[in-house]
Amino acid sequence: MPLFTTGSVRATALTLCLLFLSLLASDPVKADPRPPAIPLANVYHSGVNLEEYWVSEKLDGVRAYWDGEQFWSRGGHEYVAPDWFTAQFPRQPLDGELWSGRGRFAELSGVVRKVQPVDHEWRQVRFHVFDLPQPETVFEQRYRQLEQLVAASGSEYLELVAQRPVARHSELMAELEQVVAAGAEGLMLKRRNSRYQAGRSDDLLKVKTHEDAEAKVVGHLPGKGKYEGLMGALEVELYDGRQFRIGTGFTDADRRNPPAIGSIITFRYRGLTATGLPRFASFLRVRNDEPVPRAD
Repeated sequence: MPLFTTGSVRATALTLCLLFLSLLASDPVKADPRPPAIPLANVYHSGVNLEEYWVSEKLDGVRAYWDGEQFWSRGGHEYVAPDWFTAQFPRQPLDGELWSGRGRFAELSGVVRKVQPVDHEWRQVRFHVFDLPQPETVFEQRYRQLEQLVAASGSEYLELVAQRPVARHSELMAELEQVVAAGAEGLMLKRRNSRYQAGRSDDLLKVKTHEDAEAKVVGHLPGKGKYEGLMGALEVELYDGRQFRIGTGFTDADRRNPPAIGSIITFRYRGLTATGLPRFASFLRVRNDEPVPRAD
């Protein structure tokens, strides 16, 4: 007589399966974080109907998504803020930027990326919110709700990004010139009747005196002449897989210690070539706004 019958094997397997499921239910495994589904900007061009938009300053900070409990980066990593920083924040999602003032991106990035936050460094940071992640509500209504949430929180570390109508292109360009002269990065336009949806669209537009984009570093090319022994240019790759070189915009320190292969950089450019590649590309900075992943 066999030791196990077919029925007993099936019963045992079913019992083990149920036991495993009950263990999962009692001690769930936390899923790996995924990048937040946030709106991203296209570039403004003349001819856009400005009556549909509100304008605000473009902050040169670190984009952050508050999920009601913690901050997440665009890439899905946690920014570890001190408990006192978020103590009075609303317990619902908010979209905004961690910011400490114009022209301080590198300093800010070093502060918010640390696994162990430093209290006195975070005292200089504010979370500037500009949207409320509610896909079913148009932006104008979301913004009114956002005003109420920020006011009710009473937190000195939570601020609302001021957004207002803009009448015409000439007015927009005059404001752009004014804020850039004062050290700002540019302006943003948000369509008043837009929904909160992930990805790039004309619902959100950036207005700058120059165009910029991001690319991945895939190679270092040696310098010649006065740059002999240093990095001469970067070989970079766009998100569509096309590659080109950037040879300007670097300090001597950048050339001695160039951005690492695999890192993401931001570069400026002026228009596109006939083949669609950036013209007169110039290095701006390494996009080092992703926090250091915490060891498990």
